Amino acid sequence: MNLQSNDETTLTGIERTFGHDELIVSKTDEKGRLTYTNEVFLRVSEFTEDELLGRAHNIIRHPDMPRCVFKFFWDTIQSGREVFAYVINRTKSGGYYWVLAHVTPTKDKHGHITSYHSNRRVPTAEALEQVKPVYELLLAEERKYALPREQWEASLPLLVKYFEDQGVSYDEWIHGLARLGRETANV
Repeated sequence: MNLQSNDETTLTGIERTFGHDELIVSKTDEKGRLTYTNEVFLRVSEFTEDELLGRAHNIIRHPDMPRCVFKFFWDTIQSGREVFAYVINRTKSGGYYWVLAHVTPTKDKHGHITSYHSNRRVPTAEALEQVKPVYELLLAEERKYALPREQWEASLPLLVKYFEDQGVSYDEWIHGLARLGRETANV
């Protein structure tokens, strides 16, 4: 992955990890501002709770994360459905960590979304071997454009075409990847 940043944090290329038995947990309001972070989130991201609460969750967005995946991600949860996604995040010191994220909307008694809840697990190496080339393809297209909207508008059709070419839906792809490496680990 290309480790060049366009923000104030210099990317180090140092990978952070967490235990396969641990979960990174966060909650946000309906606008994506953090309202809760667990200890694992704080430890891995290297931020303090005071630095995170009230801030947009994208404070940890890594520039190697395709914008079109987040566009799809947000469209899905804002429609009231859960979503799973492989995400590369940035740490406070410029490192990175990969997660398999599961995000669900929370609704009030009238069915209106009031917040989002996210659990993140360590992805398998086998799954990341499949994800990284797809993300690199998307990023190559996004880097041709300056504005975030132009970036995701250019790369989203590539993502859709990828799934069409594979003959699977996004959900089928994600769930298939989530099983990679776990089946042999549980034998």
